Amino acid sequence: MTRLTKDELFTKIEDTRAATPKLRARDVAEKLGISEGELVCAGLGRTATRLKGPWSEVITGLGNLGEVMALTRNHAVVHEKVGEYANIEFSAHGGIVLNHDIDLRLFLSHWHFGFAVSEDTRSGPRRSLQFFNRDGVAVHKVYLREGSNAEAYDALVAQFRHEDQDSLIETSPVPAPAADRPDTEIARDDMLADWAALKDTHDFFPLLRKHKVGRQQALRLAEGRFAQRAPVDAVTRVLEAASASGAPIMVFVGSKGCIQIHTGPVSRIEPMGPWINVLDEGFNLHLRTDLVADAWVVRKPTEDGDVTSVEIYDAAGDLIVQFFGERKPGMTERDDWRSLVAEAVLGQGVAA
Repeated sequence: MTRLTKDELFTKIEDTRAATPKLRARDVAEKLGISEGELVCAGLGRTATRLKGPWSEVITGLGNLGEVMALTRNHAVVHEKVGEYANIEFSAHGGIVLNHDIDLRLFLSHWHFGFAVSEDTRSGPRRSLQFFNRDGVAVHKVYLREGSNAEAYDALVAQFRHEDQDSLIETSPVPAPAADRPDTEIARDDMLADWAALKDTHDFFPLLRKHKVGRQQALRLAEGRFAQRAPVDAVTRVLEAASASGAPIMVFVGSKGCIQIHTGPVSRIEPMGPWINVLDEGFNLHLRTDLVADAWVVRKPTEDGDVTSVEIYDAAGDLIVQFFGERKPGMTERDDWRSLVAEAVLGQGVAA
């Protein structure tokens, strides 16, 4: 759309919301041809305060807020967890929040813009901290709850308040990932040998980089040995089977700048149109089943034995969600998870 002033854009956003009140912020932005980050920024001086980094220090400050709701999403899945930010650490490669409820892996090179947002909703005022990539796509959001420390929130916003509270942000496109090389250029036997020698699930991404192979391309090349195609309704199968059996699972959802993890059982599974939802106390998941193109069951060797995941991809080949059985380093994989995958996902007998 034509470049507008902040006030002009805010008016256009309000008019769009008035005409289509049920649209979420992301959908309003898409309707107007702008990013969600630009939509939020248009509220400067009204509904939003722009923040500045260092983002690692902002995230550390989240530990003072008490109980909040953390939200990470991509275009197909929304992952919401209630808990506290604790056990926060940073290194040259990123950050980690290692709490049972709020469990995050952070990639701060994708955190470019931050805002404190105050909105009036049908359920009352809602305050949040929202962070965006350089293209204006959300990487992570934190919402206050009734029991949150509002004074700590105000202090955090004051401490990291950006000096410019008037200008619209300047977004820029994120380069598209390089196309996969032809399968014939991949040293498949060497890749499979390295796959067989994996010691930890975290070694899988370095394996992909070493062999310059795409993630789903690697699964195709490993099909029959370490990977097996699954039905496209694998998400629903996993969630309904986990709910019925009580088997605790792990649910990984990532944006460019954050991976958010749920660990534990799931109970209330509700389909609604194209969405499959988990509506549990402390954990909500909302996934667009119509955006699922491929599903795989993947096996990765580790020092603790094989680890099995169910991986879900969209039509572009992007990973949108992963499922594991609940597990900690040093523990072997749960038998109930292996049985769930074999029976509910693959329609086989109990895994050996």
